[in-house]
Amino acid sequence: ELTKQGCSVTVSDLYAMQFEPRATRNDIVGHLHNPEAFNYGVETWEAYKRGGLSKDLVEEQKKVQEADLLIFQFPLFWFNMPAILKGWMDRVLVRGFAYDVSKAYDGGLLQGKLCLFSFTTGGSKEKYATRGDIRYLLWPMQHGIMHFCGVKVLEPHICYAPESVSEEKRKEMLTAWTQRLKTLWKEEPIDCSPEWYFK
Repeated sequence: ELTKQGCSVTVSDLYAMQFEPRATRNDIVGHLHNPEAFNYGVETWEAYKRGGLSKDLVEEQKKVQEADLLIFQFPLFWFNMPAILKGWMDRVLVRGFAYDVSKAYDGGLLQGKLCLFSFTTGGSKEKYATRGDIRYLLWPMQHGIMHFCGVKVLEPHICYAPESVSEEKRKEMLTAWTQRLKTLWKEEPIDCSPEWYFK
């Protein structure tokens, strides 16, 4: 749908790419800033500044830099994103590239970008409603990661329990997603405040 609109769409299929989710020493090419006491956050920050991050991270950061909109498509696992996607966040969105201590939230380094979390659940909407609003789960993902990096967040797109519904219902879900993508650029970002998540 986005391609039909004339958008250039780049996909990172983390499973097909066999993306490494673990944050390790291998993410830094060459020498360490402090070989005596390895600190991943400090080392990736220093490596970013000198152009010393591993090739896979540089490639993913380039995709982020070129994007106006980031869509994260995933199944919700244990009230969170799958480990491979969390690993992408941990490794790609390093200090200096996505944020700095004095440049976070509305001052984050990825200002001017939009993002949208589109995900499926195992449970029905009713099941989630009995345990509280699903927005609670989105606080660490949308606010703690994306908003922290300066990204404006669009309303999430949630498909509840696609495995448990009829083929007709699944088709309706895809149609609704396609329809939303047609007008996505007209949407206003959510108010990334605690009130949106916990009201």
